[in-house]
Amino acid sequence: MGGEWGGGGADGEGVEGVSESAGRAARDLRVAFSRLRRRIREVSETEDLTPSQLSALTLISKSGAATASGLAATEGVRPQSMAAVLAALDQHGFIARNPDPGDGRRQLITLTYAGRERVEGTRQARVEWLARAFQDRCTEAERQTVIEAMALLERLTRP
Repeated sequence: MGGEWGGGGADGEGVEGVSESAGRAARDLRVAFSRLRRRIREVSETEDLTPSQLSALTLISKSGAATASGLAATEGVRPQSMAAVLAALDQHGFIARNPDPGDGRRQLITLTYAGRERVEGTRQARVEWLARAFQDRCTEAERQTVIEAMALLERLTRP
């Protein structure tokens, strides 16, 4: 096969017409990102919010204002599940519900000051952990390699 993998397989293995190095890069990157994502979540998680609640809080932060049904669709959950998540966020004082000016039957969900503070605190904790990990566990040359690799990965995200 001359460096090409044949036949289909799991995790990018054996993809027809894909070099061994491309398959390995895909597999290794997926595994590394999964582990990194899990570790970053662990750093900022606290017992008072579930991963679903943190995810919704972050989504509301990014959207500015959203309906419960819109949030449910974006998160890929049933509206009833999102309603339970929003009820918990409301109990913590992290969200506000206001009438939708375009449709008075619906409510727009926004973050309160406490909600914005929570999102920013979570984001800051994650950034600080990752920066400290790079500082403590990598050499300057390794950090520069990561910066260069990120430029390559950015190319993968372009259409």
